[in-house]
Amino acid sequence: MKKIRLFTPGPVMIPEDTMLEMARPIDHHRTAAFRESFKELGSLLQYVFQTSGTCVTITGSGTAAAEAAIVGCCPPGHKALVGLNGKFAERWAKVCANFGIPHTAMPVEWGTGVKASDVEAQFKADPKLDTVIIVHSETSTTALSDVAAIARVTRAHNAILIVDGITAVGAIPVKMDEWGVDVYITGSQKALMLPPGLGFLAVNDRAWQRIDSGKTPTLYNDLKAYRKSLEKNDVPYTPANTLILGAVHNLRKIKERGLENIWKETALFARATRAAVAALGLKTYAKDPTDSVTGIWVPQGVDEAKLRKTLRGDFGQQWAGGQGDLEGKIVRITHMGYMDIFDTLGGIAALELALKKNGYNTPIGAGVSAAQKVFAEALG
Repeated sequence: MKKIRLFTPGPVMIPEDTMLEMARPIDHHRTAAFRESFKELGSLLQYVFQTSGTCVTITGSGTAAAEAAIVGCCPPGHKALVGLNGKFAERWAKVCANFGIPHTAMPVEWGTGVKASDVEAQFKADPKLDTVIIVHSETSTTALSDVAAIARVTRAHNAILIVDGITAVGAIPVKMDEWGVDVYITGSQKALMLPPGLGFLAVNDRAWQRIDSGKTPTLYNDLKAYRKSLEKNDVPYTPANTLILGAVHNLRKIKERGLENIWKETALFARATRAAVAALGLKTYAKDPTDSVTGIWVPQGVDEAKLRKTLRGDFGQQWAGGQGDLEGKIVRITHMGYMDIFDTLGGIAALELALKKNGYNTPIGAGVSAAQKVFAEALG
């Protein structure tokens, strides 16, 4: 019987002890026990986001959290800049369009991050811009943006910066307060190692001032309602109780391990995977790669869908394909969350065998050997 292993950049594998924690008998959410647990969750989220700001938990996906941030921070009279460097960045521009938020969509070459210099140029061209929306780690293109540099530009122009950190928070360096980011968001099914169903936001005082400055067309995603409930360590609407139990459990473990150690480990898995890709005569996709997920060009003559079908059917590994213009052209492998050295080596080994089965003259063992050398050097 094959084990199914998720190598997708969300959902990721969930630790067994976390699943057991979420299998405990469910309690009602309007209780002192829930409020105490929810209070701890807020404190743990502050650690993960590296902020003293208010942390909000929404029952919904990362998209729900992003919509709440964008709509809340862009009441009538404000204009946003959205850096378009992938499918999820395009989604945030769509949020602006659907809610009638004036915005400029700034095209960015896929596979590259949003550049601070380009954001600066947009401010000079349009003095009405007062909000910037970017993706830290663009999951669809596996590209990284320099959030710290962009934050310096937005602060210089007294603008609000909203960052999609959905495949960044808990995987790669995120330093909200140190960098000067106003709102960071993430989702439960990425580096936080939970099933889909929770969206998390960290909101600083500058962002709250903007949110309080106007009325927005929201109900369920109204951040003001969540903030009011947080005064009593509560939520305005029915929460996903079991997911919150799992979130507290996982975030405790993340804090015990230390974010810096997790960031270092994620980078190591990414570095080993890229070494393996090169050893197999393949190429990674992104010019500005993120460490949370790696995109790999499918070699000429290999059908991408059949390759992933082989990985799943023969080896029990679920990899992600490309999205949008990259559909059928790349495969993506995660380095986030409940992963270790042997998951990474196993993924590389399966890729070698799947490529061989699909007609690519794979030098069997070359990728695994290259990755092992990276691990051996890191481990001393």
